[in-house]
Amino acid sequence: MKILYFDCFSGISGDMTIGALLDLGIDRDVFLKELSKLDLDGYRAEINTKIAMGISGTDFNVVLTDGDDGECSSDHNAGHGHGHEHGHIHDHDHTDGHSHDHDHTDGHMHANSEDYAHYHEHSHSGAERNLPDIEHIFETSRLSGFVKAFSKRVFREIAEAEAKVHGKTVDEVHFHEVGAVDSIVDIAGTAICLELLGAEKVVSSVLHDGSGFIHCRHGIIPVPVPAVMEMLSGSGIPLVSEDVATELVTPTGMGLIKCMASEFGARPPMTVEKTGYGLGKRNTGRLNALRIIFGELYDDKSCGNDGIDARNGGASEQSDEKITPVAEVTIQNDEIAVLETNMDDVSGETLGYTMSKLMDAGALDAFYTPIYMKKNRPAYMLTVLAKPGTEDIFADIVFRETTTLGIRTRYVKRLCMDRKILNVSTPYGDARVKVASYGDMKKVSPEYEDCRKIAEKSGLSLSKACSIVTEGAAKQYGI
Repeated sequence: MKILYFDCFSGISGDMTIGALLDLGIDRDVFLKELSKLDLDGYRAEINTKIAMGISGTDFNVVLTDGDDGECSSDHNAGHGHGHEHGHIHDHDHTDGHSHDHDHTDGHMHANSEDYAHYHEHSHSGAERNLPDIEHIFETSRLSGFVKAFSKRVFREIAEAEAKVHGKTVDEVHFHEVGAVDSIVDIAGTAICLELLGAEKVVSSVLHDGSGFIHCRHGIIPVPVPAVMEMLSGSGIPLVSEDVATELVTPTGMGLIKCMASEFGARPPMTVEKTGYGLGKRNTGRLNALRIIFGELYDDKSCGNDGIDARNGGASEQSDEKITPVAEVTIQNDEIAVLETNMDDVSGETLGYTMSKLMDAGALDAFYTPIYMKKNRPAYMLTVLAKPGTEDIFADIVFRETTTLGIRTRYVKRLCMDRKILNVSTPYGDARVKVASYGDMKKVSPEYEDCRKIAEKSGLSLSKACSIVTEGAAKQYGI
């Protein structure tokens, strides 16, 4: 199973998250192309490789473009992450004007305090956006279904925390039009990176935050800041306070990791393929970065020798053989979430539409089965297969689109053949094939959508197009 481990030894913020994910080797041009599908104006994304404490990492920065005042870097040279990541969430009852003054004695004295530091606001009297406005931006964009659903989930998590802290309803929490841009970019960009990496599981270390107090528009508040504390409440997520007199965990960072990670604690046994560092913007006296480790999860059950003990480096007293990592084992054992609901008052058209929405949002699979309910009523059982930690995304779709009043969830183990996607060149264009293997067994399956396009473009039958792609795979890769 592909896994991302977030090592939050210096907290987490939105820009640090994207920086670390990009540092894992994501093609920057591909990332920026996907990010452009957000269809949002008012910013420019900058990606640079820098050195901090002798460690090379990626610095991601959102430069806000303002027609009147020129350009404004979102970090203002002070933030742990983006300066704006905090300031765009604020009560709607303020009346004081926006000063474009970057005096760090007024709301910019702490490293990450984007929601709170940026109660300083901008002189361009800009409009404000509430949560439905932000969700509309995602929904009408050209982003993938998964990116849309994940982004809306994170924003709602943050907005609900802010509403609780300020004694407002969620709809009364407003985001400053310019200040919100960088968090929209951070959250959507993180989702894009997750999709590009194809990780199946996210695990995080305990969260490390600073201590003391920070200055904000409302006065002096404690670290962790109230919105972060609200998101931590009842979550079971462990928190460690460091002797660093500033904020290390931002609300955007907190919202992201809460919605991404299925577990918090020590790094699980895993192979390490790549390590990425996302750099913060402020000197905290130590390495100010988020480290993300990408690799394969070990599965003790997949070890080929009963005497192997993974806890002593993979060797047992009876044998000097090495433990076999999951990456080298054909059958993989992982866990998925299963969501089910029975409905006797839903139309076939509604189910078909719902399934399309579920698949667009990144479901592993979705299907419905004819069943009989009490009093012998004909009905359907809708089943959704999803990655653990994403259940809320799909439950929201099912509740919104169907007549159901309840959803059952359970978690099951599955065995998977080792799979990879290969690109095949044909006289009619490129096409993808999925190759699954188990020992000497191989299964090759052309991607339907690619074959369909070849068939439509060439006038060939679909079966002939599939044969051409399969034959091309055999010639190019010997499979």
